[in-house]
Amino acid sequence: MASRPDSPAAGNAGSLPHSFIHGSIMDIASKEFTSMQPQATAVKPSTDGTMRNHIFSELKVGDYAIMERTLTNEDIQLFALASGDLNPAHLDAEYAAKTPFKTVIAHGMWGASMISALLGTQFPGPGTIYLSQTLRFTAPVRVGDTLTVKLSVKSLDMEKKWATLECVCTNQKGKVVIAGDAEVIPPAEHIEWTPHDIPEVRLIPRQDGPRRLIEHARSLGSIKVAVVHPCDAVSLESTLEARKLGLIDPILVAPRSKLESVAAENNLQLDGVEIEDVPHSHAAAETAVQLVKSGKVEAVMKGSLHTDELMSAIVAKDAGLRTKRRISHCFLMETAAYPRPFIITDAAINIAPDLGAKADIIQNAIDLAHVIGVDQPKVAILAAVETINAGMQATLDAAALCKMSDRGQITGAVLDGPLAFDNAVSPEAARIKGIDSPVAGQADILMVPDLESGNMLFKALDHLAGAHSAGVVLGAKMPIILTSRADSEESRIASCALAVLLAHHYRVSPP
Repeated sequence: MASRPDSPAAGNAGSLPHSFIHGSIMDIASKEFTSMQPQATAVKPSTDGTMRNHIFSELKVGDYAIMERTLTNEDIQLFALASGDLNPAHLDAEYAAKTPFKTVIAHGMWGASMISALLGTQFPGPGTIYLSQTLRFTAPVRVGDTLTVKLSVKSLDMEKKWATLECVCTNQKGKVVIAGDAEVIPPAEHIEWTPHDIPEVRLIPRQDGPRRLIEHARSLGSIKVAVVHPCDAVSLESTLEARKLGLIDPILVAPRSKLESVAAENNLQLDGVEIEDVPHSHAAAETAVQLVKSGKVEAVMKGSLHTDELMSAIVAKDAGLRTKRRISHCFLMETAAYPRPFIITDAAINIAPDLGAKADIIQNAIDLAHVIGVDQPKVAILAAVETINAGMQATLDAAALCKMSDRGQITGAVLDGPLAFDNAVSPEAARIKGIDSPVAGQADILMVPDLESGNMLFKALDHLAGAHSAGVVLGAKMPIILTSRADSEESRIASCALAVLLAHHYRVSPP
C-alpha cells in the first residue's frame, strides 16, 4: 500500500517540514552567492613613501580609502595665498567673530582639496583623471578639527572604464562636513612613484613695523629738515616721497642746477620745495649746520655727499651742535625671525669705541628705545663669548658697563653682558648654556663691540634675513638721518619717520 505524501512513513524527506527544506536551500544559495561576490577592500597607503596606484580592473564596488588631516591656521593662510581667496571669514579673527560661525573657518575648497589629494596620491592614485565632482558643504571646519576623508567606489562603468566614488568628509566628532561624488577615469597601468623633494614652504609673518612707524610719525606732524646735497635720484626721490607722506618739510641744500638736472632726468617735480642754493657739497654741510643753529630746521638728512663730510661739519667745535654725550648711530630693526623690533648700535659712526664711548652709545640707544615706547629696554652687550676673558677686551668692557649700570651711571634699562649673539636673541640657546638672565633671549638693544661687527651684523640681517630698518644718529642737538646709497626707499622713509619721533620728543626734552 502506497504511503500518503504527508505520512511520516513517506520516506526520509517527508520527515521534515516543507518550509524548513525551502529555507535551508535559500540560505545555502544565499551563502554561495555571497561567497562569489568580491569583498570590499580598504586601501591603505604605502609605508615606504612610494605611491602605488590601483588600476580600473582591480577596483570593486565598496572598495574605499581613508585619509586624515588636522586643520592648522597655517593651512588656511597657505590656501589663501595659493588660491587668492582672502575672504576675512578665513583670515581675520575679529571679523570672523561676528559671523554665524563665531571663529575663523577653513575655505570650503580646502576640504575639497583633501578629496583631490586622496584621489591623486592613493585611491585610485597616480594616473587618475578627474572628470567631475559634486560637493555639499554641510558644516564648517575650524582650526584644530581633524578631517577624515573617505572615498568609496560607488559604481563602475565597465564600458567606459570610469568609476564613481562617494566622497565623505567627517570631523573628529563624526559629523559630516562635506559630501559628494567624484567621477574619474582610473589608471589603466600600474604606476609606482616616489615623490621628489619639493621646496620647503615657510610662512613668514608680515612685518608691518615700518608702516606703523610711519603712521605714528605722520600723526605727530611734519618737521622741517635740511636735506644736504640730495644730488642723485635715490636721495632726491626719497626726500620728495617723505614730503608727500607728510613726514618732512624739506629744505634742499645743494647747487640748484644739479638739483634741477637730477629732477628733470628722473621726472621729479620740485614745485613748492624750498631750495638753499650753495656751490658744492662742503658748503651744503656748513649751511645745514647754520639752519639748525638758527632754529629753521629740526633735523638734518644726508643726501649724496660722503658721511664724513657731513659729520665733520656737525661735530666741529664752532658748530655748537654737540651735547655732553658721544654721537652714535642706531639701527631700528625688524626681522621675521625675532618677535620684537630691536636696536643695533653703533654700526656707522664710532670705529673702535672705548669704555666711556660705549657708555654713551648705550645711553643714546636707551633714549631711542624710550622714544619708540620701550619703557625698560633690555640691553645685551655683545661679545664672541658669554664669559669674561682677560684676553678679550669686549668681555671686560661688558662687565664694566653692567657695573656702571648698577651704580646708576647708565640708566633707564636692564643691562647684561658679555653675551654671545645666539644667547642674546635665543631663549633656547641661553637655556642650553645655562644662562639665567633677564636679558638673554629677549634683548631690545644689541650693543656691538665695534663698528665692523655692527656693520656686518646689520648687513647680514638686511640682505640675508630680509630685515626692515630705520637709522638715525643721536648725541647731537637734533636727529641726523644718515642714509646709505644702498638703502631701500622704504628704509629711507622709515628713517625720516624715526627722526620725526625724536624731533617731537626733543621739543619737550632737549638732548
